[in-house]
Amino acid sequence: MEFGFDADQTLLQSALREFLAAECTPERVRSIWASDGGHSPELWARLAEVGLPGVSVPEAHGGLGLDELGSVLLFEETGRAALPEPLVATAAVAAPLLVELGGEPAERWLGPIARGEAIAVVGDGLSPLVGHAGIADLLLLPDGDDLHALTPERVERTPQPADDPGRRLASVAFAPGPATRVARGDRGRALREAALDRGALASAAEALGAADRLIEVAAAYACQRRQFGQPIGRFQAVKHMLAGAKVKLEYARPAVHRAAWSVARAAPQRSLHVSMAKLLACEAAGLAARTALQVHGAIGYTWEQDLHLWMRRAWSLEMSWGRSAFHRSRVGEVILAGGARIGPGETFAAPAGSEES
Repeated sequence: MEFGFDADQTLLQSALREFLAAECTPERVRSIWASDGGHSPELWARLAEVGLPGVSVPEAHGGLGLDELGSVLLFEETGRAALPEPLVATAAVAAPLLVELGGEPAERWLGPIARGEAIAVVGDGLSPLVGHAGIADLLLLPDGDDLHALTPERVERTPQPADDPGRRLASVAFAPGPATRVARGDRGRALREAALDRGALASAAEALGAADRLIEVAAAYACQRRQFGQPIGRFQAVKHMLAGAKVKLEYARPAVHRAAWSVARAAPQRSLHVSMAKLLACEAAGLAARTALQVHGAIGYTWEQDLHLWMRRAWSLEMSWGRSAFHRSRVGEVILAGGARIGPGETFAAPAGSEES
């Protein structure tokens, strides 16, 4: 299949890059890392002014009403800026889940999310840890095939160590009951699986952005650092490392865009495409991080260098919404079995011959 982004989508991406360059500087990221909650209400309010928390919220509730294909370029930019805010959790995962859920939870929460007045997070069901749980106003947590909507007073949240200070983690415990249950059985499972795919897709998009910034930072340093009377960027070995990282990134980018199309269109092989995208994007980000560190040498390990802002983001994204082993297993089941269960309750045919291929 072939598709391209229209002028409005690319213009919105460019505008967001300029906005984040001004509002989410490395100095601001560092200050948010050092804060108690790892969150800046002021920055969150500025993000709300440009509509980011409500990017997936329908216009009727005050949001932008974009689907995953319309928003994937925006999440590339938040990854590129190492944005230390719960935008993926709230805008890419929780808001669409509430839209699908409908009813009282949607009516109660979608408007505040779009206005930047509420932060919502979703448990992925794969890990006992939930990102940004400590600052959430709404927690959507699975219990088997059931889904529960909980406010903070109903959840016990215990902070846990995290490699990325911009994504604080907490273990959560709650007492499930009819009062908090919003979906059960097949419907609860379908909502959870869709949330997992959206979270993995947005994480893959952020990984592209982080990889792009790491390569940019490394290339700039290679032009400045001199050895043997010339910039190290003139050395063939350095050129090859940076070129290899760039090639890996550009191979991953269309896979992420393809997955965004599949999620937005509810394609039959949505989960397969998402897993392929996350694997490729996180591999690209991991290679970009290693390459950037090698180009910088020992100084790259220091706290004073900004390099670790994007390195930590690259590492944390690999662990978000299913680690590589999980997504590799989903892809492998389809490839090796020809038709296989690749997620709870889903059976997909082999990709060959699909009209979406």
